[in-house]
Amino acid sequence: MTDVALTELIHRWTHGDAGALDALLPFVYADLRRLADQQLRSNHGHDTLQPTALIHDVFLRFLGNSPPQFVDRKHFFTTAAKTMRQILIDRLRAQQRDKRGGDWQRVPFLEALALPIDQDVDLFALDQALSELQKLDARVAEVIELRYFGGLEVAEVAALLGVDERTVYRDFAMARAWLRQALA
Repeated sequence: MTDVALTELIHRWTHGDAGALDALLPFVYADLRRLADQQLRSNHGHDTLQPTALIHDVFLRFLGNSPPQFVDRKHFFTTAAKTMRQILIDRLRAQQRDKRGGDWQRVPFLEALALPIDQDVDLFALDQALSELQKLDARVAEVIELRYFGGLEVAEVAALLGVDERTVYRDFAMARAWLRQALA
C-alpha cells in the first residue's frame, strides 16, 4: 500500500470512520509488532509483556477520549513509538512503587488524625465533645468528621461543603483548639 493510501486510511480513522481502522490494521500491524518487539528488547524489566499486548495498549490509548489527529504515516508510527515508550515507563514506575510499598506508610491511627487525642482517651468523652461542637458550629464539626473520620482530603471536604479550602483549614484549626480544650 502506498504512503498516500495509508495516510488517507489514517485520516479517515481519526475522523471517526471505524471501517477505516479495520482496513488500516492489516497494513500497519506487522510494523507495529516489529516496533513493539524492538521496544521490549531495548527496555529491560518487561519480561512478562508480549509485543501484541503492547500494541493493544497503544490502540487502547489511541481509542481513548480524544484520539490523536495523525498527519501522515510517519506521524502515526512516531506517535505509536512514543506511546509504547510511555506505557513501558508507566509500568516500570508502577513496579517500583509497588516494590517499595507504594504510598503506604504505617502511622498510628491517632497520630494520623493529628487531633489532640491521647492513646487512652475516653471515646465517650470525645463523642460528647464532638456533639457539643456540632451544637456550636455544625460545619466545623462536619469538617472534623469528613477530614479525619471520613479520610477525605481538604479539597474534597471543601467541595462537599461548598466552601473554599482556606475555610476548611480555618475550621480545622479552630476545631483542634476547641477539642484540645474540651478534652483537657
